[in-house]
Amino acid sequence: MASVLRGWLDEPIAGRGVHLATDDGGWEFRDYGELAAAARRTAGALIEEGVRPGDVVCLILSTDFTCIEAYFGVWAAGATVCLITPPLFQDGDDYVAHVAAILRQAAPVLVVASKELGEYAAQAMNAAGLSGEPWQPRQAAEEAEVQPVGELALLQFTSGSSGAPRGVMVTWDNLEANSALIGRAAGFTDDDSVASWLPLYHDMGLIGCFLTPIARQATLRLMRPDQFIRDPARWIRCFGEAAHTAAPPFAYAYCARRVKAEQLEGVDLSGWRTAIVGAEPIDPHALESFARLVEPFGFSRTAFKPAYGMAETTLLVTMDQVRRDPLAVRPDPESLSFGERVRILEEHTLGPESVGAKAGWVVGCGTPEVGVPVTIVDDDGAELEEGLLGEIVVGGASACPGYYAGAEGKSTRFIDGKVYTGDAGFFHAGQLFVLGRMGDSIKVRGRSVYVEDLEAKIAEATGLGKGRIVVVGVPGAGRKGLALFAETRDESWIGDVREMLRRRLGGDVEVTVVVGSGLIQRTSSGKPRRRYMWERLRAGNMDGARVVP
Repeated sequence: MASVLRGWLDEPIAGRGVHLATDDGGWEFRDYGELAAAARRTAGALIEEGVRPGDVVCLILSTDFTCIEAYFGVWAAGATVCLITPPLFQDGDDYVAHVAAILRQAAPVLVVASKELGEYAAQAMNAAGLSGEPWQPRQAAEEAEVQPVGELALLQFTSGSSGAPRGVMVTWDNLEANSALIGRAAGFTDDDSVASWLPLYHDMGLIGCFLTPIARQATLRLMRPDQFIRDPARWIRCFGEAAHTAAPPFAYAYCARRVKAEQLEGVDLSGWRTAIVGAEPIDPHALESFARLVEPFGFSRTAFKPAYGMAETTLLVTMDQVRRDPLAVRPDPESLSFGERVRILEEHTLGPESVGAKAGWVVGCGTPEVGVPVTIVDDDGAELEEGLLGEIVVGGASACPGYYAGAEGKSTRFIDGKVYTGDAGFFHAGQLFVLGRMGDSIKVRGRSVYVEDLEAKIAEATGLGKGRIVVVGVPGAGRKGLALFAETRDESWIGDVREMLRRRLGGDVEVTVVVGSGLIQRTSSGKPRRRYMWERLRAGNMDGARVVP
């Protein structure tokens, strides 16, 4: 199986390659011939350093050509890749601790780091008890032969939204199956072009928008996340040429807020066939707002492809393959009990009704393929029929075998070749609807209340915005509780929110409100580290936090 994903290293296509965004607004291009030769010379240097097939090599590199060459250099050497995020929003100590936790579990034979990240890498290696120094990428004089591989293609560390990071073992068979699934679901052809700004250390960015197009030697336009944040119109303008992309819902909402129509003047977006949406709960209002911005330039709402997946299933599980407008439903919160029928209060396809449809709405993530079985089960593991709420279970060739080095998950489990995802969902109109992490919910009068839904309602009520509110389900003093973290000094809204939560959850739920600046901790993929934040608060390690009585 590895030959399909690495085959381009032996037979690169001239003229096609990667366009890497530069900071001056331009693009730097290298074709697959140049990249393959550089990757094989990097493999030669890695082999000289003692790397052998099946070894784990960790990479701490920014998104650039060196990163691309080092990634495929590790593969050409037959080793297993473990990409680690460069520092983003963490302070130095937190970042070093995060990397050290990964290194302890991955136990790599080599840690590769760029010069500017070498000090962080050295500190993390020391904290993890690893000997030696970080290895700066270099190339041998000669190109190495592509080596045989071990079982694992990569270690994909979960971002730690619900605890310590854990390395998902992704086999070559897993990766080949999922890459093929992505290609089929997106209608991907080899001469298509892909554009992405997603980080390469996150499953959607790595597998969906990097490995899959490169394995097919498609044209790839690749930006860094910070370049997208500075100039989101630049990403949209790529689709005058590119046909496919993927991004979380917040990216489409961000573009709708930041990009002006005049920045897109003269761009023809009619060739944009696939805009995959995933990685977090999908807000139909965000998609509609984006569609209204870009429709005058030829974009069609049917290009939106809401999708569901996770690192433990390599990446993709379901994506709507039918060319149609996404479907949104609003379940009755009172009906959200495991094993019970979900009562749908309203539903509509993406369009005018989506304006203002935020809290409480869920967008369908498509119908499972025959080779990717997806079932909904109750607390006892019994399969449930369409319309009933339960845990999402995924089988098939993309289901990974487990976590590396015996690590154990909290909500997600690997049982008999299937992934019990820890996500709650249901089928409706043949489509999968995902409500959220089971661990990120609380039971109220026998039903599940999901913290993402509460965050959206609080953000609307206070005007603070979703990015400044995080809700955590926590054990209370003899009863269930919630902690509400708000990045603000203003406390005028707290009484109204407490009353809203009391009406929604009942008087027996204890609510802790925490305000301040810099409170919200996020994973490398942008998800709130809920339990980590609560644990820091309880340990007295959250500077500037004020618990409002």
